[in-house]
Amino acid sequence: MNTLRGGLIGCGFFAHNHLHAWKQIEGAAIVAVCDSDAEKATTAEEKFGILAGYADAEKMLAEQNLDFVDIVTGVHSHRVLVELAAKYRVPVICQKPLAVSMEDARAMAAACEAANIAFMVHENFRWQYPMRQVKAAAERIGELTYGRIVFRTAYDVYANQPYLATDERFAISDLGVHLLDLARFFFGEMERVYCITQRVNQHIAGEDMATIVLSAKNGVPVIVEASYASPLEPDLFPQTLISIEGTAGSVTLDADYRMNAVYFAEPQYGMEKPLNSSHALSALNVAPPLYEWSTLPFQVVQDSVVAIQTHWVNCLQKEMPPETSGEDNLKTLELVEAAYRSAERVEVVRL
Repeated sequence: MNTLRGGLIGCGFFAHNHLHAWKQIEGAAIVAVCDSDAEKATTAEEKFGILAGYADAEKMLAEQNLDFVDIVTGVHSHRVLVELAAKYRVPVICQKPLAVSMEDARAMAAACEAANIAFMVHENFRWQYPMRQVKAAAERIGELTYGRIVFRTAYDVYANQPYLATDERFAISDLGVHLLDLARFFFGEMERVYCITQRVNQHIAGEDMATIVLSAKNGVPVIVEASYASPLEPDLFPQTLISIEGTAGSVTLDADYRMNAVYFAEPQYGMEKPLNSSHALSALNVAPPLYEWSTLPFQVVQDSVVAIQTHWVNCLQKEMPPETSGEDNLKTLELVEAAYRSAERVEVVRL
């Protein structure tokens, strides 16, 4: 197949992970970059050998014959840029969080649907190699009965992304959106949400800690913990810890990508043979692969960028809907909004 021509909008801190990934993915190449800060665009051009740079996104879309555009800007510009891509009928992959409101998110999805173009959200935690391994292992433990998804750190995320300190919505919108998407990835759709938020660091505008209790449609409780204010030793940033229990076993993802799984002989309680009479244990190292451009401790995130962008290219080539489509991501954003409503009203929110 011909190599897909891509454009990238937003050349800041995280965009360099995207650009590194695009360089090693077969079937696609970034031929133009754009940033309102011309210096950032020039730096990306020179570092990654890109032929064209722009300060105006519409000019890039009008002049370049693009097969897709990768949007890596701040959330407040997403709707304008996605609708602009839809205007030029260019398929679009957009960083998370998708939008500042459900109204904007729905408008973006509707614009892409009306233009008949593919639309994918760069919701990359579910594309982390350890998470795919946990998902595969969880399919062997019978009916799921409990889940816990934990990301707790005191890592200084403000150094590279200072705008996070000024966002009125922070821990849930920036981090929790990933964890809530993982909850859907592992357990399916949710029907109830209860959330407690905290602002431990008084020098920031938004919440830096959130504890969210979810109830899946089948009644399974799922606890989600998102914190940028946890002074732990060791600090596992940017690792996510997982616990999943089922009627025939359990799967845990512990520190340093150690996955432990136990599989029992009988899938349900109430049988003649006790559940714990026969079992098999599996302990695996599910650390992500390293690339020449990997930087510790970000390798798990950087590998997920490679994985999700590879999926995007496959979807475009085979005309398949992406796993984390714009339409699908609306369900994750509904959980984000429900969590904020629950915290504000101090009540359980039903979806």
